[in-house]
Amino acid sequence: MNLSADRPSEFVPEATQPEGPSVSWTIHPVKRKPWLSAIVTSVVLLFSFLVFVATESTFFCFLSLVVLFASLAKFYMPTSYTLTEKEVIVKTTTQTLRKEWSLYRSYWPDKNGILLSPFVGQSRLENFRGLYLIFGENREEATAFVKKRIPQSTGEQS
Repeated sequence: MNLSADRPSEFVPEATQPEGPSVSWTIHPVKRKPWLSAIVTSVVLLFSFLVFVATESTFFCFLSLVVLFASLAKFYMPTSYTLTEKEVIVKTTTQTLRKEWSLYRSYWPDKNGILLSPFVGQSRLENFRGLYLIFGENREEATAFVKKRIPQSTGEQS
């Protein structure tokens, strides 16, 4: 008896595509900089080995590996960015962050990315309240998209 033929097929909705124009990219720092990746991984392993030598405990050695890896998750794991007509979506391994464009009043590009700030001018708090988008190979496209969404920005430092 074939039970699978008796069951109705499950409905799986298609992935929702953003309405209107959008810009998407994924960055993976560990792949972008292989020499730096080798150095960072070596330091993490060396530190965990030193923890093992100092404590003679495999538990603390493993714990140090987990803590160091978790603290460097943005470096080791890919991050996807999607800029849509309505919102900014940042997807990491553990979370998806969605922020509406109306939250941001200025932007500050630099050589590695662009900081979306909730303040009109520069502030010391923008590093905590803002959102930093790391560029992939699309610096000009991402910056132009942000300029269209935050036109009243006073920030243009390169």
